[in-house]
Parts: sequence; C-alpha cells; structure tokens
Amino acid sequence: MPGETTRAVTEHREQAVEGERGALLAVLVMVVLGVAGIFAVS
Repeated sequence: MPGETTRAVTEHREQAVEGERGALLAVLVMVVLGVAGIFAVS
C-alpha cells in the first residue's frame, strides 16, 4: 500500500512539473510573438 501511494504522489508531481513547463513555454512563445509584432508594426 505505501509503495502505491508514493508512486501516485510521484506521478502527480511529474504531471505538475510538466504543466508548469508547458505554461512557461506558452508565456515564452507569447513574449516572442509580442516582440516580433512590435518590430513588424514599427
């Protein structure tokens, strides 16, 4: 039982890290597109 609980917690933690990484990547892409848009307009 404790082994299964530990595995579930580890999997949940890995999913949280992947979600955080995805959010950071999305923000980075939006910033790059914003800067590119500013240069395109000017």
